[in-house]
Amino acid sequence: MEILWVLMALVMLSFVLLPFLRRRRGAIEQVPAGHPDAADPANYGFVLEEELDIRMPGPDQDLLDVLAVVQHTQDYRAAQQLLAGTETEGERRWQRVQAFAGAAALELRQRPGGVSDAPGGQWLRVWRTEAPKDAGGAAVHAEFLVQQAWRTSTPGTDDFRIIMEEAKDACGQAALLAPGDPIPYIVELSVARGLNYSQPEFEQLWLKILDRAPTHMGAHLAALHYWCEKWHGSRDEATSFAEAAAARAPQGSLLAAMPLFGVFEHLPEVNLVSGFYQSEVVRKAIHGALFAVQAARADDPMLAHVRHLLVFFLVRAERWSEAMNQLIHVDGHVGALPWTLSADPAGEFAVYRALAVAGYEANGGSPASLPH
Repeated sequence: MEILWVLMALVMLSFVLLPFLRRRRGAIEQVPAGHPDAADPANYGFVLEEELDIRMPGPDQDLLDVLAVVQHTQDYRAAQQLLAGTETEGERRWQRVQAFAGAAALELRQRPGGVSDAPGGQWLRVWRTEAPKDAGGAAVHAEFLVQQAWRTSTPGTDDFRIIMEEAKDACGQAALLAPGDPIPYIVELSVARGLNYSQPEFEQLWLKILDRAPTHMGAHLAALHYWCEKWHGSRDEATSFAEAAAARAPQGSLLAAMPLFGVFEHLPEVNLVSGFYQSEVVRKAIHGALFAVQAARADDPMLAHVRHLLVFFLVRAERWSEAMNQLIHVDGHVGALPWTLSADPAGEFAVYRALAVAGYEANGGSPASLPH
């Protein structure tokens, strides 16, 4: 009888541990090659995994061209000109500031410099030295410091705080150079999270952004992190923030997709409910995001961000056809959530893409039946 009780306990334990091992933070198993359910994404014209661009969520050829010039010549002026010609309040300027800062940070990591050679990203230092009153360079420098803090230090350590304090000063300098520009304050949202701003301090910062760019999607996503349970808020506060943003979203705004990002930020580490991704909360968030995508301008720079997250949720919900409809718009670029949380963004994206194709074909779909 005792043996029977032991066996029953082991069975019950397996029900608890298996979902944890298989479903942590949205982890998902890949369909192995040669499996009857496997399908070939190449039949749909999808980009090979090794050719997926992990730098950006979607295409921005002007940015890519300028980055190539800057990195080849180490001359910042092409970047300066591109930012000067990019709309101040728009999403694209924020994405380009992040891209330039990220490129400089990556160069520095690859070439830290030494006695005989200059460190990578030297063009950004020259930019700040030669054009100290250039608002674009100041914003890129502030974002560069923020990225350096998160990438090279551990939150709570002295090193992290020192870099973040320097970033905070850089944000203030950038704001003085361009009083109407929301980007220095958007950069500071990450500083606020890292330096543990109180909620009243954070709200004052947030009001400055709302005064300048009230519907800025990138700003809302950055602010959402602060209100999340893992940082300085709670699940309820993050949900309220996301739902309030969606409720006041004007026609055509992607802010209607904010609740889906809120759900993603609070995915259960252990999912014991097999139908979680078909639950009412997730269905409602997906519906809002799909509505936002359909109503948005085709050239909205944040559109790809929403589509990528939709791919994740639609695959998990086994809504294969809808997932494929998003994939045809974003395939080729994977620099967005949730893929960027993985050590191998291209590989993670490729797994979900393969699952979408397999599920689509298992339910009668084919390349000929997929609208483009």
